[in-house]
Amino acid sequence: MEITAVIISIALLQYILFVIRVGLSRNKYNVQAPRTTGNEIWERLFRIQQNTLEQLVIFIPGMVIFTMYVSETWALLPGILFILGRQIYSGLYLKDPASRGPGMFLSFLSNIGLVIAGLIGIGLQLSA
Repeated sequence: MEITAVIISIALLQYILFVIRVGLSRNKYNVQAPRTTGNEIWERLFRIQQNTLEQLVIFIPGMVIFTMYVSETWALLPGILFILGRQIYSGLYLKDPASRGPGMFLSFLSNIGLVIAGLIGIGLQLSA
């Protein structure tokens, strides 16, 4: 479970960095709490943070289930794809939200793969 724990921890660290970036940029873009609108660049940063949180809700349990019922070694692949996808998403979304597709695709592909493979793994164990 160590590989999975490391991958999840890296994904959480990435998210923490997105949170810090949003918090530190409030003054720069004059978006004082509790506001969540007011500057387009800040709104993009905030949306990157929020979308990553939404994806983590699928990713973390997906990684655990995949590890338990499929393979910890193979969990490395979708784990790395997810983290890379989030980083690509962040860079592209910040530049131009319409260009976020490749990063979103990698993250979503990772999550779909984890969930479907996890379900198959559970099904195989139940039928054995």
